[in-house]
Amino acid sequence: MVGTIKELIPKMLQLDETKEYEVKEYKHKRSLNANAYYWVLVNKIADALNQSKEFVHMCMLKQYGQRYWICVPADTPVESLIKYYEQDGVRKQGDRLFKTYNVYKPSSEMNTYEMSKLIDGTVEEAQSIGIETMTPDELAHLKAMWGVEHENKKK
Repeated sequence: MVGTIKELIPKMLQLDETKEYEVKEYKHKRSLNANAYYWVLVNKIADALNQSKEFVHMCMLKQYGQRYWICVPADTPVESLIKYYEQDGVRKQGDRLFKTYNVYKPSSEMNTYEMSKLIDGTVEEAQSIGIETMTPDELAHLKAMWGVEHENKKK
């Protein structure tokens, strides 16, 4: 079910009391066109630079994506918890050792605004090495479609 709290409460009262349900905030997902276009650019850049698409993707996340910082006990295996990260440092507090990390938000979790920033940066990178990209008008049209999709999802 998707709707406002006022719309959902009457519906929820009619659900089976013996079952468990999960309620979470609805978040607009960006268009698949945005994701597809981003990965086309990543693949073209990777081919041009003779690098893996994973390497280029990480570079784009680091340069144009969202990041946050965490501090965890040094023996915590972060690779099993976080996909995109790099160690930032080591700290000691009392007799405990901690590692600090920059953690990068996966593109699959980005909202329309965040993905738009990632694509803009990736377009600039592609153009800087001579890769053909969408024209500014085509890109503006694609972004306008994301905005329309976002507004339609809110209704």
